[in-house]
Amino acid sequence: MNEWIEQFTGWLLEVTQIEGFWILLITIPLALIQGIIGIFPFATIVMLNISVLGVMNGLLASWIAGSVAGMAVYMLCKFLFSDWFNRRWLSKLQKYERWQKSLNRYGVWAVIFLRTVPIMPNNLISFMSAVSNLKTGSYTWSNIIGNLSSIWLFGILSASIVFPNMDLRLLILSYAIFLLALLAAFFVRQRLMMKKDRGMTA
Repeated sequence: MNEWIEQFTGWLLEVTQIEGFWILLITIPLALIQGIIGIFPFATIVMLNISVLGVMNGLLASWIAGSVAGMAVYMLCKFLFSDWFNRRWLSKLQKYERWQKSLNRYGVWAVIFLRTVPIMPNNLISFMSAVSNLKTGSYTWSNIIGNLSSIWLFGILSASIVFPNMDLRLLILSYAIFLLALLAAFFVRQRLMMKKDRGMTA
C-alpha cells in the first residue's frame, strides 16, 4: 500500500506540476484518508512533503496537514458519524482501554503523549478523544502540539535518510528543549492540580 501511495502521489505531482506549499492540496486529502481509515502510515505523507519542500518546510507542511486531519476526524467522530466510528473501531479500542482511562484523567497531556509516541494509530487517538470528556477547545491545542511533537521527531529520524549530509544538531537540540518545556509545563500543571485538590478537601 505504501508503494502504491508513493506511485500515485508521484504521478499526481508529475501531472499537476504542483510546487511549493501547493503540495498541501495533495497531502491534506491524503492525511484525511489516513486519519479516517488508516490504510497507510502518516510517515508516507511526511516523506512526500520533505522530498518536495526540504526538511523545514516539509515538516511545517506535514504539521499543517496532520493538524487539519486530526481536527477533522475528531469533529466527524464527535458530531456526525459517532455511531459508525463506534461500530468500526470499538473492538480495536478495547485493547487500548488503559489509554482511554489515561485520556479521561490527563486530557490534553495524554493526547500530546500519544501523538508523540507511536503507541496507537492517529485515527484511534482522534476517536478516543471524541468519546472522552475532553472539551473541543482543549483537544484543538493538544492536537496541534501533539502533531508538532510527532512530526518534529519523525523529521529528525527521516532527514538523515532523505538528506544524508544534513547537519541535524540544531533540529535535535531544539526538539530536546521543546520536550523539556512540555515536561516542565506538565509537572507544574500537576502540582497546581494537586494543591487545588488538597484545598477542596481541607
